[in-house]
Amino acid sequence: MTSTEKDIEYKTCNSYSTLNTFTEKTKNVWFVNHGLGYLSRSFIKYFSILNADENYIIAPQAPSKYYLGNEFKNVGACWLTKDNTEQDIENILNYLDAVYLAEAIPKNVNFITLGYSQGVSVTARWVARRKIECEQMILYAGGIPNELNPEDFTFFDKKNTKVHCVYGDIDPYINKQRLGFEIQRIEELFGHHAQIQHFKGGHEFKNTFLSRWISYLDLKK
Repeated sequence: MTSTEKDIEYKTCNSYSTLNTFTEKTKNVWFVNHGLGYLSRSFIKYFSILNADENYIIAPQAPSKYYLGNEFKNVGACWLTKDNTEQDIENILNYLDAVYLAEAIPKNVNFITLGYSQGVSVTARWVARRKIECEQMILYAGGIPNELNPEDFTFFDKKNTKVHCVYGDIDPYINKQRLGFEIQRIEELFGHHAQIQHFKGGHEFKNTFLSRWISYLDLKK
């Protein structure tokens, strides 16, 4: 008996969440990819501390949903696994492209991309492969994909994009050895564009950093 795995293309639909309303007062547009186990509508709440008139947030939704825990009550989602990864990456990037196109983000605002935890790999790949021009890319508590290389980010020179890499000092998923590897990768990939920041805590998203990243935009103007 022979088992064969085949591919098929079909039309699908996925949601995404937004926070605040885009108006002529909007200065910053955030494109934020959540971590493993989140839903976009829950992750986007972290950004409610930002000035609603000046900040518009777009939170894509990871496609693979599942129940968290054994009570089958709460739902989370996953971006990628080690199975059929390259095909899933392309599917996700196509979805992010669709969200980006649907939102029709104008050029006169600051565009900020952010990935948390598993969302780091999604954000880094989307920005690198699609050459997404952004004022800032924030990689928060996650690993940078191994296949990316410095040439993927040379276009950052055009806007002098700032890359902020943030890690908790007791993150169980990024120990000292892993952190050393990530810092080396950051220096290789981003050079003078990168800034590394640490906070006291584990694998968690602390939204107190958000206003600090906006301050970098203010300094540029």
